[in-house]
Amino acid sequence: MQVSHNNSTEPKRSRGATDLSVDATRDIAAALTTLLADVFTLYLKTKNFHWHMSGHHFRDYHLLLDEHGDQIFAMTDPIAERARKIGGTALRSIGHIARLQRLADNDADYVEAQDMLAELREDNLRLTSSMREVHNTCDEYGDVATASLLETWIDETERRTWFLHETTRHS
Repeated sequence: MQVSHNNSTEPKRSRGATDLSVDATRDIAAALTTLLADVFTLYLKTKNFHWHMSGHHFRDYHLLLDEHGDQIFAMTDPIAERARKIGGTALRSIGHIARLQRLADNDADYVEAQDMLAELREDNLRLTSSMREVHNTCDEYGDVATASLLETWIDETERRTWFLHETTRHS
């Protein structure tokens, strides 16, 4: 039995460590890199608010945001490495982050504690939505490995959003 290797009907494969097509690699890696820019943006904003927290519930909020920051930062390396593993590239600089980020920075000299938490709640909601979009792209190309990672991060982000929601809902 002879196997035909007619490359004209098969999608061209990427040079990554997967069997994903060139189109899948391009689209998924680009989506991951943009997601990574948002994750770094959210990480720095979370740490900014952690460092500048004040007020009645300082200790609780300070510790909550420190925990959130650690969790967000823990996503960065797996996102970048997944983009590289499939044959794409990852972020190269702070300027690259600034060009791609969709979440807004907050450089205000002073922000009320409840406003900090509410802003982080909204940013986490946006991040969840962005991760769902990347998941849809993965589904389109059958990239179950990246989709699986995203499912865990979506759950973690929804948990952060829930904590921030419950912390701010009676204010």
